[in-house]
Amino acid sequence: MTENSEQIAVIGLGYIGLPTAAMLASRGARVLGVDVKEDVVATVNRGEIHIVEPGLAEVVSQTVSSGALRASTAPEASQAFLIAVPTPFKGPDHEPDLRFVEQAARSIAKVLKTGDIVILESTSPVGATEQMAGWLAEERPDLSFPQDADDDADINIAYCPERVLPGKVMQELIENDRVIGGMTARCSERAARLYGRFVTGTCIRASSPRVAEMCKLTENSFRDVNIAFANELSIICDRLGIDVWELIELANRHPRVNVLQPGPGVGGHCIACDPWFIVSSAPEEARLIRTARNVNDDKPGWVMRKVEEALRGLSEQTGQPQENLTLACYGLAFKPDIDDLRDSPSLAIARQLAGSHTGTVKLIEPNIEELPSGLEGASLTDTEDAAEADLHLLLVDHREFKAMPCPRGHVLDMRGIWRQTCE
Repeated sequence: MTENSEQIAVIGLGYIGLPTAAMLASRGARVLGVDVKEDVVATVNRGEIHIVEPGLAEVVSQTVSSGALRASTAPEASQAFLIAVPTPFKGPDHEPDLRFVEQAARSIAKVLKTGDIVILESTSPVGATEQMAGWLAEERPDLSFPQDADDDADINIAYCPERVLPGKVMQELIENDRVIGGMTARCSERAARLYGRFVTGTCIRASSPRVAEMCKLTENSFRDVNIAFANELSIICDRLGIDVWELIELANRHPRVNVLQPGPGVGGHCIACDPWFIVSSAPEEARLIRTARNVNDDKPGWVMRKVEEALRGLSEQTGQPQENLTLACYGLAFKPDIDDLRDSPSLAIARQLAGSHTGTVKLIEPNIEELPSGLEGASLTDTEDAAEADLHLLLVDHREFKAMPCPRGHVLDMRGIWRQTCE
């Protein structure tokens, strides 16, 4: 990929696809970003961004201005295709839903030609890369693929998942190691060369796409299990009248203990979803992983019960009916200092409270400008306007909330950032 005539297509311009496209374009590649949403395409072609990610706006503006990056709603002939589309799950059994990967694969099949490489970046269940290769082969029987022709295939196929932290994507895209699982040795080699354009970390070659797929799922499941331990510990401590934040601080003084911090649940498109992919692949064996998921999925319900209990207590204490009580919720994003609301437990809690609390509900989320659906009746406001609320519920430890003192009134702090100033 050294010729100026060669092009890299990135399918999906979301939280991973757009930063990846911009990063490749900033390193001298000619990049086509593809997205089914016309407003996203128009935004990018103006040199603007539709998501909040530090450092991204500048790179997109520069690369669009230079002509290195452009966007379209349809794929075009390219030499490399990176698929970075959502992979949600469906139904009560959390079955993986690969329809967006399938749609992306079938859309690029029309423009594939001998010598191209297709790389799946989307976090996927084990075997997804092979499924993608099968969909491509169905669409293009005139081309050969690694599952049939090995290293002699016309099309190379690999899996290379992202492993970045929202809020630090532009930095971690460059610095973090990448795990590459090609369907053949040649597929891995070509994929490693492509990522070598901008990755300063090590491009590690797994023995197969399945290993690389399972590696990504393992990383996020490991984090989910550890968060579940902290969340369960917080519930136990509440029952026993123990300050969980003090307990964790003391326990972590042990040289081989590192308990994480509890919260209102687990959100985002990775940690909240990926463990279910392992459970779906091995439902009888994945007992701990399933239990951790259930613990974290149940935590928002526990938070709701604590809020309902506090509102009843305030009503009895003040003699005011609950419809006269104002509730302020601090934070809707799934983690601090970003605008990403995907699978956010804080957003789920806010929606339940907006629908159930008969009084005023004020929402403070400094990273968004308008409320998402499902919050009718609640208002988006700021910390100053929320200062006189009767009950303050801290859900996300945004920097703005860390910098403010503990509010007056009754406080439920699910992140432990106000505990010192509230005492």
